[in-house]
Amino acid sequence: MRYDIPYASRGQVIGLLGGSFDPAHAGHAHITREALKRFGLDQVWWLVSPGNPLKEHGPAALADRIKHAGRVMRHPKVKITGIENRLGTRFTAETLRGLQRLYPQQRFVWLMGADNLAQFHRWQDWQDIANRVPLGILARPGQRMSARMSRAASLYAPYRIAGRNSQLLAHADAPAWCFVNVPMMDVSSSEIRAAGNWLT
Repeated sequence: MRYDIPYASRGQVIGLLGGSFDPAHAGHAHITREALKRFGLDQVWWLVSPGNPLKEHGPAALADRIKHAGRVMRHPKVKITGIENRLGTRFTAETLRGLQRLYPQQRFVWLMGADNLAQFHRWQDWQDIANRVPLGILARPGQRMSARMSRAASLYAPYRIAGRNSQLLAHADAPAWCFVNVPMMDVSSSEIRAAGNWLT
């Protein structure tokens, strides 16, 4: 990657998985592989954020989190990037606007776990996100019902693509979203941080 700016060919569809990845773990890798398969994506980029605006305490150093993520996720179609730091963005809507300026010939799909959909309406400019790129939702343990009953799911119900048609999401025009149930790994970054030693 030149200057931490990933390469993408014209017309490629890129899934974006954002987060602090503090630290990245097998659960992140699992949903990434599922997203590639279920949504027919050409690539997935992990957007390792400089910091999560919704979290009170800052994460470990960005370089450490990127390095660790590269050890956790090894796949030819997945790129680990700190591009948000390059763009100077903190919020997802800002990041998407910046990426679409940089990559006008590519398409993006925002990926998130069902727990994020449940509180998506609290995100900065959340309706701009939903109207800008399709959303690929991957179910996580214990979050299916709250996600399906969420404010975002209700508002955008007419634009939902059935899970059995998930391959259509990559080329759908926003707003569009698809909720897929996948075999999940119940792993959390907080548990790994509590155990310690992930930086060594």
